[in-house]
Amino acid sequence: MSRTLLLAATHLVALGAGFALGVYALPLLTAPPAPSDVELATVAGQAGFSGEFRRDLKDSDALHWGEGRVSVGTHTIALQGRLAPGPDYKLYLSPEFVETEADFQRLKPQMVRVGDVRTFDNFIVTVPPGVDVGRYTTAIVWCEAFSQFITAARYR
Repeated sequence: MSRTLLLAATHLVALGAGFALGVYALPLLTAPPAPSDVELATVAGQAGFSGEFRRDLKDSDALHWGEGRVSVGTHTIALQGRLAPGPDYKLYLSPEFVETEADFQRLKPQMVRVGDVRTFDNFIVTVPPGVDVGRYTTAIVWCEAFSQFITAARYR
């Protein structure tokens, strides 16, 4: 009987570890190529605002973080830096700086979702028509699938 329980337990642990590894690795395997330095420089040159993603925010941790320079323009938002890999990342603009999941949830009705973040070493996201980036102060990367705060940068 104890051998059966041991086998069941070890198989469940292996299954859980495999699932966790898949959640982490799949976005890396399916990510498109990161934007080039030339593309990033072009976007940064046209940006009206900039800020910094930092690893040391309250709800950022070893698995949920971002770092680098964010350039915010009328038509595009770009990161020259890195994000911890993960699934279903979205870029939001907020009227207030946010560094916790609770603050994100509280302010989400006042935010605008800009688009999907599909790369983890640098990104460029197109700003949808009608979104005025000047009405907001902060760019936020959020994992929609797991309601997880990743990082934020005040850009004005």
